[in-house]
Amino acid sequence: MSTHAQEYYRDNAAAMADVRASMPDLVKGFAGLHQAGMRAGALSVAEKELIALGIGVAIRCENCIYAHVRAALKAGASREQILEAAGVSVVMQGGPSYTYLPRVTEALAALDESAGAEKGAAR
Repeated sequence: MSTHAQEYYRDNAAAMADVRASMPDLVKGFAGLHQAGMRAGALSVAEKELIALGIGVAIRCENCIYAHVRAALKAGASREQILEAAGVSVVMQGGPSYTYLPRVTEALAALDESAGAEKGAAR
């Protein structure tokens, strides 16, 4: 049985293909906003990704959680930092955020499995 996180990492790009084709100006505009807001400045990319993850948990956006866990890891954040950022969401948002913590651990597990499979294939 696959988790929501595994499904997201496997299927999201294909699921968004129709959106990219149907709404190219919107996608281009959002991509520009994302790039401008998430590049390093006074805060590092990893710090920004941890903030975005915390907001994703707080607003209960599964896709945001999955995207920002992956981006935070890619930017150099540790598993411990990711879990702590998610925990801050619980402090600020309470029970509804608490119920989304499994999405964070699912994402970490799915990415660990994916990285392990990639390393095995490279051998």
